[in-house]
Amino acid sequence: MSLKIAVALAATMGAVALTASPALARPDVVAYRGEYSPGTIVVKTSERRLYLVLDGERAVRYPVGVGKAGKRWAGETRISGKYQHPAWSPPADVKRDNPSIPDVIPGGSPANPMGVAAMTLEGGEYAIHGTNRPNSVGGFVSYGCVRMFNDDITDLYQRVSVGTHVVVTR
Repeated sequence: MSLKIAVALAATMGAVALTASPALARPDVVAYRGEYSPGTIVVKTSERRLYLVLDGERAVRYPVGVGKAGKRWAGETRISGKYQHPAWSPPADVKRDNPSIPDVIPGGSPANPMGVAAMTLEGGEYAIHGTNRPNSVGGFVSYGCVRMFNDDITDLYQRVSVGTHVVVTR
């Protein structure tokens, strides 16, 4: 399967320096009560946080960047693929907004907005992925993807598998 990930991240276009994630990039185990089964990923867009439910009382919490105004979405899906150092092809709306970006940015390139890993989501053009712009984590910054510190996506990537249930709330 070709990795044509439609991750719309206009803020990450252009040449960017590959930067190590800041010391804040560490997941926290927090108290969590919710209706979701252990192993479920819950993205709370308004909080700009991603939770991996551990059990009925705890979750691993990560800071994330989420969709900017007009690009936010909510719903349920599953992880459809997992990729380390993925190549990135900008979707049509990103290309329209940034016509000078290349059609494909190779994996591992400092200009690649996917960071060190990506997990694609079924039913759309979105992914949960790392970033080479760590200052963007915590903001409303993407075209709908969930952006994480590279250290955090590496941690989450190791904890979940293809088929993991993902819930995105507003």
